[in-house]
Amino acid sequence: MDLQQMRYAVTVAETRNFTRAAERCYVTQSSLSHRIAGLERELGVRLFARSSRRVELTDAGEAFVARAREALAAADRAVADAAAATGVVRGRLAVGVIVTTAAVDVPEVLQRYRARHPEVRVLLRSGRSDELAAAIRRGELDIAFLGLPEGERPTGVESVVLDHDEHVLVMAAGHRLAGAERVTLRDIAGETFVDFVAGTPARAQSDQAFAAAGLVREVAYEAGVVELITGLIRRGLGVALLPSAFVRPLAAAGPGLTLVPVADGPRRVEYLAWSRFPPSPATRAMLDVLGAGPRT
Repeated sequence: MDLQQMRYAVTVAETRNFTRAAERCYVTQSSLSHRIAGLERELGVRLFARSSRRVELTDAGEAFVARAREALAAADRAVADAAAATGVVRGRLAVGVIVTTAAVDVPEVLQRYRARHPEVRVLLRSGRSDELAAAIRRGELDIAFLGLPEGERPTGVESVVLDHDEHVLVMAAGHRLAGAERVTLRDIAGETFVDFVAGTPARAQSDQAFAAAGLVREVAYEAGVVELITGLIRRGLGVALLPSAFVRPLAAAGPGLTLVPVADGPRRVEYLAWSRFPPSPATRAMLDVLGAGPRT
């Protein structure tokens, strides 16, 4: 067994697809399948249950991939630490970002990081705050920008607060409340809402606020993409509560959206999170760029 076989197995586990795994590993599908089959013969167990439509980990595969990730991380860390001892930061930095990040300009941060550490390979992944925190705990991400309802903190990871923000009511320019100076949740509880998917941290911020106020609202449209949410609002199909720091630039960039403060609306906190294990040289370098975390 070699490290490359482990990388192939981990990639198949992450993509649940041999074709996509082969593309990510820059090998042919037949080559990757051959190496996985050889690994299974060597181990004497099946790692993956295959069908014409999907690939799933077996129980043995779950156990193997978890340890393989640890072994690969240790190997990568050894190489990075050796380079760092000479004053050069190398390796991989996997960064997670929620779609409504506003506390930092992520592209600008990555530009500064690349200028300082051009030999680090940066991978960027977007997703929900809970998914990104879990990916840090599993070792799939090194660092992430998260947003959670006020009063909640990321669990199982190190974190620092980047910013506090409040939600505003977002509506079409011709909405009946477009000229209001401020509204309350009771004022808008009867509106038709556009929101993020139920069960996500982004959705929980508004759900919790209405529940705390003893109010019920109708969410007619759920979406995971901000552009779709604001597009529906511009068409007059509903209203939404969105973080003010994120949505103000969107409203200023084009016509059709009006923002109104909400007196008792939800608040969120943006966090920078990273693993509780000692950070890699590449992660320490990013923490330094951001002015957060340990410096040693």
